[in-house]
Amino acid sequence: MKVVGPEEKVKITLKVNGNVHEVEVEPRRLLVHVLRDLGYKSVRVGCDTSHCGACTVMLNGRSVKSCTVLAVEADGAEILTLEGLTKDGKLHPIQEAFTEHHALQCGYCTSGMIIQAYWLLNENANPSEEEIREGISGNLCRCTGYQNIVTAIKAAAQKMRA
Repeated sequence: MKVVGPEEKVKITLKVNGNVHEVEVEPRRLLVHVLRDLGYKSVRVGCDTSHCGACTVMLNGRSVKSCTVLAVEADGAEILTLEGLTKDGKLHPIQEAFTEHHALQCGYCTSGMIIQAYWLLNENANPSEEEIREGISGNLCRCTGYQNIVTAIKAAAQKMRA
């Protein structure tokens, strides 16, 4: 493995929502910033400390906070952002449920919360309220009391099982 300096750029390939991107990045650049530079604005910079979850994405099938991942670590990875959940203009059942159950206020946390819910429901198709609360515990919402979010995830689980 070649050692590079912090200012020297490295070429990486990312597959984001099915689109392949070849980019040159500094080795210290965070994935969240590269995704935003590529136009994926649903990936938000919240706290830069991995506490809020606004930057949550799916990375090779795992939910990760993209502010804790160096872009070079994601070289060759498949990434799913909120933009990738909508297919042919149709919202994903989780997005529909968040809208129907008023599971957002300012919306800042929503994209990370929805991606976390997506991961949770892929892991557990019929979670209890306690399992939902545990599953989203790494994603903070400063506007709601979480009840509508939990209700929306429960409703999305029902839609996805149907």
